[in-house]
Order: sequence, then structure tokens, then C-alpha cells
Amino acid sequence: MTTTQLTLVQIDNYGPWTVTPEPRREMDLQTLQSRLFADLAQFLGHRDGYVFFTRFDNMVAVTNGVDGAAHAALQESIGNRYPVSVSLGTAVAERPIDALETANERLQSAGSAQDEARTEVLAGDYLTETAPDDLRIAHFDVVNATGKYTDRLNEFDTFIQIEQAYASLMRYMREAHGALSFFVGGDNVIAVCPDLTEAEYADAVAHVVDDVDVQLQVGVGGGETPHDAGFAAKHALEDCRDDGTTVEFHGAPTPSY
Repeated sequence: MTTTQLTLVQIDNYGPWTVTPEPRREMDLQTLQSRLFADLAQFLGHRDGYVFFTRFDNMVAVTNGVDGAAHAALQESIGNRYPVSVSLGTAVAERPIDALETANERLQSAGSAQDEARTEVLAGDYLTETAPDDLRIAHFDVVNATGKYTDRLNEFDTFIQIEQAYASLMRYMREAHGALSFFVGGDNVIAVCPDLTEAEYADAVAHVVDDVDVQLQVGVGGGETPHDAGFAAKHALEDCRDDGTTVEFHGAPTPSY
């Protein structure tokens, strides 16, 4: 059974701030968002966590092994260095979507994301102990993306193909399994998952082929921290590439149910 700790990072009162006292330059906003994401990635990466940008004003982090004190330090650091502050909601559950739902509710119960009085909320539960098989990370990529798309199509049409595959996979994994999938650049998608069988991953790949005619392969890893599980998933994905297989497991027990 998996045990996933997720943290929702939400910029406080961001929408109103972007147009006060007048609309701000778009590239200035993009620069702020990208720098904030980079700082979060560096802070959590040094603690073996993962963070995904989603909509940039909201980001989702996998934070197994990152305690409440570290979350408070992150929040203080952002508040000291940026013109905006962040609220952090954290929860733990077997299915990633359930942890995220609870984390969301903790911030929503404190007030609206555009309520100027709701700032720097720090709310949640944190794992007091971690186990070697707490997490499952699946690393998907498109089979021969360079040959099929990058070297044949213009960049925008390639982007459309990759994004269609991501959208199809993201929706399927969330609805079928309560897994959360995130585009991480190139033709790569990382999913935080509960325990799934090889057949269930194969079904996800088949769904994307049927839905948008894009072929994926996936490496699955297990571990105590997001880095441990994610690195194992990278090795498993390399096994897919080397062996021409669709699904490979590394560092995680393969469920037989």
C-alpha cells in the first residue's frame, strides 16, 4: 500500500496583485512564476522531494520526508524574497488524489485564494515515519518522439501531439486510479500513483493509443522519497527503451492482484 504526502503550493491573492495598481507586464509575471518554481524545485529537490508547476499560481509537490519545520522554512524564505507570499496545504493518503483533495480543502477552509486577508496559511499533516515502499512514481514518455514528431513536424504541431497524449493520460490516470500525472518537458510525463499492476499501466498506454494515436512507454519505480521512487522509474524507463517493452518496474514490488 502506498502512502503519499502531497503539498499544495498556492500564491496568495495572486490574481488581484497582477493588476494592482495597474496590469503588470506579462513577461515580468512569467519571470516571477518561473523563478518561484525554480526556487521551490531547488528547495524541495535538496530534500528529495518533487514539485510540479501545474498552473504556476498553484503548484503540487510530493513531499514524503519533508516535515512541517521545512515547510515553514520554505514559506518564510519565499515571503522574504518575493513580492508575493504562498500558502501551503499538506495531506497524506494512499491515493494521491485523496491527499490533494484534503490539502486543497485545508486552504479553501482558510479563505479564498483571492482574499487579501488570507496569507501564508500553513496547514496539514506530515508523515512522522517513512517506509522504503511508500511511493510509486511512473515515468512515461512517447515512443520515438524525435523520429515521429520532432524531426518531421514543425514545433507547434509536435507540441500539439505531445500535449494531446498528456491530456489523455492525465485524465485517464486520475479517473481510473486516483493518480496525478504532470508534464515535465520534452515528451515526458511523471505520474504519482497508488499500487497498480503491470496490466493497469498497459491499459493506460492502450487508452492513449486509442484516444489520440500516440504510443507511450512507462517505467515504474518505488521508494521512500520522491527522488528514490523517481530515480528507480527512470531506470525502469531505460529498460523499456533498451528492450522495446511498454511497461517495466524497478525498485518496486509488482502487484499481482
